[in-house]
This record gives sequence, structure tokens and C-alpha cells, in this order.
Amino acid sequence: MATNQNIKPVESGFADINGLKMYYEVYGKGKPLVMLHGSHLAIPMNWSHVIPLMAKDRKVLVTELQGHGRTRDIAREISYEGMADDVSGLLEHLKIDSADVLGWSMGGGVAFQFAVRHPEQLRRLIVVSAPYKHDGWWKDTENSFATFNADQFRGTPIQKQYDSLGNDPAHFPEFVKKVISIDLKPYDWSKDVLAIKAPIFMAIGGADGVRYEHALELFRAKGGGKQGDLHGLPKSRLAILPGTTHIGMFMQHQSWLIPMITDFLDSDLKTEPPTF
Repeated sequence: MATNQNIKPVESGFADINGLKMYYEVYGKGKPLVMLHGSHLAIPMNWSHVIPLMAKDRKVLVTELQGHGRTRDIAREISYEGMADDVSGLLEHLKIDSADVLGWSMGGGVAFQFAVRHPEQLRRLIVVSAPYKHDGWWKDTENSFATFNADQFRGTPIQKQYDSLGNDPAHFPEFVKKVISIDLKPYDWSKDVLAIKAPIFMAIGGADGVRYEHALELFRAKGGGKQGDLHGLPKSRLAILPGTTHIGMFMQHQSWLIPMITDFLDSDLKTEPPTF
């Protein structure tokens, strides 16, 4: 992932949140958008090429979740629920009443839990390449989590960024193991997620790790599965990007995905059928 970024934050620092010294950066101005990174990543690798595009006409808040980047780990398990509560606390710290929330991969799981646990702070939800129950992954993807170890990341940009942000290189194996632990135990948030009232845009790649049927289940629950010319458009949306992998959602075809996200955020989401 590219890490060049020709834009500077208008605010950055650390916030005392639930025992963490949580690192964050704020860019631009306008309606607030929170962007939540994937597992084992941090702001530079995940978002440096996306921030300039999203901060043109909105306030973009990016943060590094527990144990990631400059947010040092604490003696607490890493969980989707705990990280969602941390994001809620950060919004309160920054005096942001409500925001749009975008999460990719692990960050998408955090975004789902944020919507479930803190609906009053959410305007619209964008989840990219993340399921809301464990078997929402393709089976081979789900099975691969148990094989994750630090050796796979030796010498990669992930390890180099971990070291460059002031972390102890000796703790890298522990970091890899602790982060992947959240996907080694079954979870099923279907009931709560399907009841989310905020509009949802779920996007996956045609060669992603998330099953098509899983994404369709959510879209149908949010009003999809009907001809819009007859019944109107649902407020929620679904996209499957052709020829796109899990990692490729923000690498291969960001020129497709970013306009879809901004259109969803900026649209008035009228539900009436279109007329000639």
C-alpha cells in the first residue's frame, strides 16, 4: 500500500480512552467521517492514499486501535466490542456528537459493533470486506486465521511500520498473535446487526474473503431484493467489485470504491421509484 501523503492533519495527538493512550489524527472540515483500519495495520499503510480523497469536503478522523501503531497495548484482551467502545470514547473526547463510520476488514467488524453499541453516535455506516458473523468468511479464509504467525510478516511493510512507530520489535510476535485472536473464536452478531437502523453500505470484492450470500443477507434485511423502478430504492446499499481481492479493495480499485462511498454519504437517500 502506498504511504505517501501530501496532506497534514489539522489536529493529532493522544486521548485517554478506557485505559489507552489512543492516537488519532483529524483532517479537513465538514461532516465527520471516522475511518477504522484493518488488523495489524496503522494509519500510514491503511489510509495515507485514501485520506486526501476523503478529506476534500469532510472532516476525516483516523485512529490507531488498541495495540496498533502508536496506540500501545494494555493488559486487556483485544475485542471488537472493546475497540468499538474506544471509538465511542474518542468521539466524546473530540466533542463529536455523531459521525459516519467506515471500517475495512477488522475495522469493519469494529464498525458493526460501534453501530450496535453506540447507535446514537452513528449517522451512516460503511463496512468494507468484513462479516458480522464468523462464518461470513469463505471457509478457507476462516481456516487461514489459525495459521497466522509473526514469521509470515518478517521483513514485510507491516513489520517495518510496526517498528517505525516506536514499538518494541521483540513484542512483534505477541502483537500478531493477540490481534488475530479475535478471529479464532466464533461470533454471531446477526440479530443485532440486522436491526441496525442507520443506512448501511456494504462493499466486498468479487475475490474477497467474505461470502456473497452473507453480504446479500444483510442487504435484503435492509430493504434490498426488490426492483427499484417498482418499489423504490432502499436506503442501504451493496457493492461487489469485480476482479477485486480483500486487500485490493483500497489498492486495486479505489477509483471505483471511493466515489461509491462519497455518493452514499452525500446522497439524500430518497426511496421513491425514479420517474421519466
